[in-house]
Amino acid sequence: MKVAFLASEAIPYVKTGGLGDVVGSLPHYLTRLGLETSLFLPLYLDVKKKNLALTPVAEIRASWQGKEVICPLWEDKSSEFRVFFLQHDGYYSREGIYGTSMGDHPDNAERFAFYSLFSLLAMKTLNFKPDIIHAHDWQAALSLAYLRYLFKNDPFFKGIKSLFTIHNLAYQGLFPPEIIGRIHLPPDVLNWQEMEFYGQVNFLKAGLVYADAISTVSPTYSREIQQPEFGFGLDGVLRERAKVLFGLLNGIDISSWDPATDPHLPYHFHRQDLSGKKKCKAELLRLFNFSPDAGANALAGMVSRLADQKGFDLLASSLDELFSLGLRLVILGQGDKKYQDLLLNLQEEKKDFLGVKIAFDESLAHLIIAGSDLFLIPSRFEPCGLTQMYSLRYGTIPVVRAVGGLEDTIEEFDPVTLKGNGFKFKEYSVAGLIAAVKRALAIYKQPALWFRLIQNAMASDFSWERAAREYAQLYQRIIISQ
Repeated sequence: MKVAFLASEAIPYVKTGGLGDVVGSLPHYLTRLGLETSLFLPLYLDVKKKNLALTPVAEIRASWQGKEVICPLWEDKSSEFRVFFLQHDGYYSREGIYGTSMGDHPDNAERFAFYSLFSLLAMKTLNFKPDIIHAHDWQAALSLAYLRYLFKNDPFFKGIKSLFTIHNLAYQGLFPPEIIGRIHLPPDVLNWQEMEFYGQVNFLKAGLVYADAISTVSPTYSREIQQPEFGFGLDGVLRERAKVLFGLLNGIDISSWDPATDPHLPYHFHRQDLSGKKKCKAELLRLFNFSPDAGANALAGMVSRLADQKGFDLLASSLDELFSLGLRLVILGQGDKKYQDLLLNLQEEKKDFLGVKIAFDESLAHLIIAGSDLFLIPSRFEPCGLTQMYSLRYGTIPVVRAVGGLEDTIEEFDPVTLKGNGFKFKEYSVAGLIAAVKRALAIYKQPALWFRLIQNAMASDFSWERAAREYAQLYQRIIISQ
């Protein structure tokens, strides 16, 4: 089986969030299952800066906005699966893959329309005819519109099936209707059954209406997005396509996230010997200038985008009470300026309880996940979430809101049955978060129960091997469907 991945980011090349983790990892595990996978990415400036030994493999010549364009195609020959990069310096050789601190790039519609179209042309140029095109999020969704309209009579694309994966329905790619005339799609798509959305063009909607099947990144999220509360205006479209909507839980790369070998950690540990975890906690406290005796208290960590979605309004309203319980908290992330400023100001006031770093720091992220006792994820909504899976693997106990993939991966710990791997709260409220933290701290104060909880957490299996098998089965189901 041949699968072509279309997405705007993928580790280790370029990443802004969980999309990059998924798209960079899943093809590896599919390849190991015997599938032939290829990934197509824009050649961003961020990729160029890595000075990879890319090999020129072809030139794509095609008309774009009334002019012939030559798009060089490069390949990373060192990858376990085939990875291709489409070069258009005018679109991609700039700072920020989606935008800068000043906002989104104003030509994002054209940038990702070009990417979607020329990825299909690259397949034809390479004579790589996939059985499945697996497109991800709004940046790649137009590939399915082009299949429907530009290539419907092209014999090369005949019989190719498609899967569209929603990683976060909140990000839809909304643009003014006049963009249609500049991206090689007919004006007919501007109707409510196709790409029109309250007077705008909705790129993500193209994926929903043109794909043979749709998937999301957790079973619970696949149900939530069919409801108005989580549907962001597209719940009706998703209910109409419910028969071909699937929820497949993401996985994590357990070779990269292994506390016994993690190169980012100053000390290693495993289920049978947790002494290295205690040393990681001490190092974390030192880095954030907490007093040495703070180690007796529970330490919570957060590694997150600082945004409403991630529950930072709820967290901010809860901090005084959390600190009154003796909890310490370290936060790593960047995002909305209002939360960056708020947290930095609070850190000045609460320096004995709160440590904040506004940055992307991979090594510190690993240390926070390894050295914390608790990991807070109070999200408004969470399609899947990966950090709770990482924290489980490192024996750091998640306290999460029971939505999306958080609901699917975390089971409330029961001190009687000794089952469960974390703590959950349902209502999006200060009271809900505080109550969940109190339950966690009550167990933390009982070493035998806490040790058992850590053992449960570290035994949880959310590896990509499991997820890849589920995707391979779904691909087969789509291929044989009429």
